[in-house]
Amino acid sequence: MKRIVYREWRIPSTRYWGILGILAAVAGLGVLAFGYMEHHGHWITGMTNSVVWGVPHVFAVFLILAASGALNLASIGTVFHKSVYKPLGRLSGLLAVALLVGGLLVLVMDLGRPERLIVAITHHNFSSIFAWNILLYTGFIVIVIAYLWSMADRQGAPFIQPIGILALVWRLALTSATGAIFGFLVARQAYDAAILAPMFVVMSFAYGLAVFMLALLFAFHDEGRPLGPRILRRLSNLLGLFVAGVLYFTLIYHLTKLYGAKHDGLENWLLFNGGLQTFLFWVGWVLVGGLVPLGIIHHPDLGRDRNWIAAACALVILGGLATLYVVIIGSQVYPLQMFPGQTILESGFFDGVNGQAASYLPTIPEILLGLGGVAVALIVTVVGVRVLQFLPESLADEAIALDGEDMDQTALKSV
Repeated sequence: MKRIVYREWRIPSTRYWGILGILAAVAGLGVLAFGYMEHHGHWITGMTNSVVWGVPHVFAVFLILAASGALNLASIGTVFHKSVYKPLGRLSGLLAVALLVGGLLVLVMDLGRPERLIVAITHHNFSSIFAWNILLYTGFIVIVIAYLWSMADRQGAPFIQPIGILALVWRLALTSATGAIFGFLVARQAYDAAILAPMFVVMSFAYGLAVFMLALLFAFHDEGRPLGPRILRRLSNLLGLFVAGVLYFTLIYHLTKLYGAKHDGLENWLLFNGGLQTFLFWVGWVLVGGLVPLGIIHHPDLGRDRNWIAAACALVILGGLATLYVVIIGSQVYPLQMFPGQTILESGFFDGVNGQAASYLPTIPEILLGLGGVAVALIVTVVGVRVLQFLPESLADEAIALDGEDMDQTALKSV
């Protein structure tokens, strides 16, 4: 393998500032949306006493999961010694930090009283998974920055393996804890499932890799850097594996719910009679985010076309947002069973009244706030690759290491 050379993203200044200007405008709209909701209160949003986590939480959780998954490539290269992935480690770490910062900004701004965050930071309730997540999120950023230092500085090279292992364990704990926030809430029937923790881990692998691949394809294409078909095929096959894993956990989750008779109402509502939730589940979660990307990736012709690979990544991202909408919001829309087996005729919050589902319709400020977090994550990424050496100069086939299957195929060709 030739020596990997990293350098800054050297696109024309006019294009660079144009991209930053667009992203800054979207981020600015997010700030205005936050100010509007902060001034008038959350009553102007679609959220109610029944649906307390809205679309901003969907964006925030997606960005947090993608942050953990984006670091997966650095772990594969350094912890598991797959040399073909090592040139991707720096961009992997940068995206992980950027996505987490964007997600946390949305999360904080959607709290309703963001100035009270200092209380949660200084007074920890260790019986709450939310308190643990504050430590996990901040620790993740510190560890990834140290990880990047070990990959970029010769003095840090001896520490790259232990830091990589720590980062791997930490991000698995972070993602599991994010899933546990929902899985350990026994009051909501759809949330009450420990399998949500490992399912969120697999989701993070898929969503993070999809975001990483889109960023890599855009950056290399825009500047004209070589990107060989071997590494692209490796990444797309890996994405297909993770997407299939999400579908597998989805199947197990619903089979588990269907096995218990007490969940028949929930499953019948979600799979057949849930309106928007049912549509997003079958079309967004299963079709757009699962089956169609798998078909593209494993198609003999489409799976080799970079435009179609980029389309598959975009579909995984859209499907991921639909998935989290169903998981986070759909679970709140379904009526809370206050007294199982009993009918509630009247309730101040309409929970369980005649089995009637709550209503929720996201408003423009909520959507703008979520998009603002995405824009902040992209701003951090764009500025990072512009001013620092995160991108390899070439990922052509002859410039990267061969290992495993590629080495076997090369040997066979030589025979």
